[in-house]
Amino acid sequence: MCGEYLSAEISDLLQSKGINLSKLSDVHIDNFQISLHNGKRISSRLPLGGYGISRFYLDNELFKKASETCTIKKERVVEIYDDQEIQKVITNESSYTCKQVIVATGKRSQLDRQLKREFMQTKSEWLAVKMHYDYEFPTDRVELHNFDGGYAGLSKTESGAVNLCYLTSFRSFKRYKDVAVFQEKVLSANPHLKVFFEKAVPLWKKPITISQISFGAKKQGAHQLLFIGDCAGLIHPLCGNGMAMAIHSAHIAVSAIDEYLNGRLNRKQMIQRYNKNWRSTFSSRMLMGRCMQAILIHPGITRVMYNILHRLPFLMPKIIKKTHGKPVQS
Repeated sequence: MCGEYLSAEISDLLQSKGINLSKLSDVHIDNFQISLHNGKRISSRLPLGGYGISRFYLDNELFKKASETCTIKKERVVEIYDDQEIQKVITNESSYTCKQVIVATGKRSQLDRQLKREFMQTKSEWLAVKMHYDYEFPTDRVELHNFDGGYAGLSKTESGAVNLCYLTSFRSFKRYKDVAVFQEKVLSANPHLKVFFEKAVPLWKKPITISQISFGAKKQGAHQLLFIGDCAGLIHPLCGNGMAMAIHSAHIAVSAIDEYLNGRLNRKQMIQRYNKNWRSTFSSRMLMGRCMQAILIHPGITRVMYNILHRLPFLMPKIIKKTHGKPVQS
């Protein structure tokens, strides 16, 4: 589940790996617009900007690049075992031993359950819905629209399709239990989303949905595995920084693993190094994401924030900067 806006902060990093974002997508986004439930809106420039690129397309390009230098096995991992010396991965077809396993299984997976990760013990109230549409939409803008119980993001992708991805509480959704009805009754109360749903043409047979999305802390626990991307920690979608954070966390992990494989760190030190660097890089922006989401899901507080930003528009880029990082170098 992805908003399909890729922050330009990782452009140089990907370029060093042979991935040129400017060639993958000519949708360069540098404007941001947010609206309240009643349609009042504020616009701002994005300090770094980013690219509109679909997750399917980006993943395929990364897959092709990785295939040039390594062997990719299309197998399903069912169990992972780790001890002080070696780690073992059990798949539906075989088993593998290695010095270090990197876990990149997304927001929530069966492996999290097998590993008894703490966040799996708590139910989350959040669910997300995503769909691509044919719709006339500015290529340089990403929009965030509030509605009762959640918010929706709109942006264009490299294919010309407009990506809609929204997050809502299960409490709001369960009254309707149907995506189409929920969009008509709840999302369309925001006039901007109402116009969108009246004119946009769905490009898929049905939307992608995911539930039990956890934004709480995902602790390392006793495992000596390296968790990257969403399975290390999930930033709130309103920050528009999930894909860039996932790629950046992989870069941090590789740096720590390189020290370990070259004998400069033992495994415990490597895990500590990675976790420390992960926290110092991402903790403050994740905290800002939690604060912003807490504001956006309460209409009264959102109106107060709107009035402040309307009078002091220079604050908006400063808030955006708090949810993003500086350009990452290889």
